[in-house]
Amino acid sequence: MKIYTKTGDDGTTGLQGGKRVPKSNPRIIAYGAVDEINSSLGIILSGKIDNDLRKILEEIQNELFLVGADLSNPNQNDKKNRVALEMVISLENIIDQLEKEVSQITNFILPGGHPVAALIHSSRTISRRAEIHVVSLSEKENINDNCLKYLNRLSDLLFVMARTINKRNGITDVIWKP
Repeated sequence: MKIYTKTGDDGTTGLQGGKRVPKSNPRIIAYGAVDEINSSLGIILSGKIDNDLRKILEEIQNELFLVGADLSNPNQNDKKNRVALEMVISLENIIDQLEKEVSQITNFILPGGHPVAALIHSSRTISRRAEIHVVSLSEKENINDNCLKYLNRLSDLLFVMARTINKRNGITDVIWKP
């Protein structure tokens, strides 16, 4: 099978169920941003990262495919390939575990530190942007609300993960100085 189909040459793409929409459709923008998070995590995983964090990010990559599949399906009566609340709770549990390694924050923290932590901060901001696109989509069409919850928790997890990497590498958080 060829990778190119030429069906999108007119500026449209197909959703699950066969409906064709413009590539500028909010649904396409939303799951495209989710795909961008996944690609940014792939960059991180191409380098050296602690095995426990690698495992978490690999699982998140798989879950992000599910988020994208969920967002690409406008038929909310179709219950297959949907983001479940358990996925959100799993992210919360990971956050709780990682937070035990870092100090409580009382100020804003600047992104950066260890190169891997800086890349994770970048993925976090992509996650926030994806969340904004999903909110925009939800204002126009019905979506699985768990997608929005998942992306919100994911950005929180990536923040804590970046801090964890800095801590494990002996790098102190840089506090914002207004």
